Amino acid sequence: MWKPRRTPLLVASMLLLLASVLPVPVHARPQDQSAIRVDVNLVLLDATVKTKTGEIMANLKKDDFQLREDGVVQKLDVFSRDELPLNVALVLDLSDSIGPFLGPLRDAATTALAALKPDDEVALFTFSTEAELRVPLTKDKSKIAEQISTFHAGGATNINDGIFVAAQYLLQTPPNGRRVIILISDDVGTDAGGQGTRDIVTEAIAADTALYNLKIPGYNPASTLFAASMIPGLVNIRKVMDQTGGEIFDVKDVANLDAVFQALVQRIKTRYTLGYYTNASGAEGKPHKLDVVLAPSFGKKGKDYLILSKTGYYIR
Repeated sequence: MWKPRRTPLLVASMLLLLASVLPVPVHARPQDQSAIRVDVNLVLLDATVKTKTGEIMANLKKDDFQLREDGVVQKLDVFSRDELPLNVALVLDLSDSIGPFLGPLRDAATTALAALKPDDEVALFTFSTEAELRVPLTKDKSKIAEQISTFHAGGATNINDGIFVAAQYLLQTPPNGRRVIILISDDVGTDAGGQGTRDIVTEAIAADTALYNLKIPGYNPASTLFAASMIPGLVNIRKVMDQTGGEIFDVKDVANLDAVFQALVQRIKTRYTLGYYTNASGAEGKPHKLDVVLAPSFGKKGKDYLILSKTGYYIR
């Protein structure tokens, strides 16, 4: 579950961004010349809202939302849509089955990432047998696409560590806006790594990040698919997406890769950001449930519309 920001927010730029949307004062306690440290109980979450037919509801207002913590309606102190900058962690599968797609993927990334705003930042991670950071968060999106063209595929498919390492990196990076992990893979894991689904969900929610999946068709013989189905501990990607508020974008044909990648980037740009100051207290690690709904005039959640957002947090 996610941890509210009792821990210090370290980035002055985040405070300036939030100052434009927060009516509640934030009390700064300067510690040194290079950082502003703030103690707040601010709970933030991003949400995507769809009609029952799957169309994005893109023109909602603050009063259209209701957010509950443990069943109690909260006063929204933060509301925005594509105002705060994005921090995107691309997590690229470099196992054998992905090799033929690296060229088209480089071209698709060039186009899709160009749609991000100048202040948005992107980091690049890769995984095969091991997961590693290739490019730290940067505003130079062209650097990401250039790196992709230099990679060679080979090795196992350790999706677990790929997602976990990216979430861990975002958690340890001073907050500077909204966060998203984009997993680019055929989702056929062959190595469960060192972290299970529960650990990955916990780390992702703690990092305030949603998992999106750009699922590309890999070249996997039947024997590989069978072997993968027998490996214990492989991450449940669907569960991570459901609990963090992400989605899957399925590329059925490599010819559609560019269009699907652009659609994914457009989706993460149009998420609503909601926030409130919690009064929750209790033992460290105690879970708190979150539920976002629209006003009664929109009908019932799950029947008349769908909201994708994280489902809870915990205190640390």
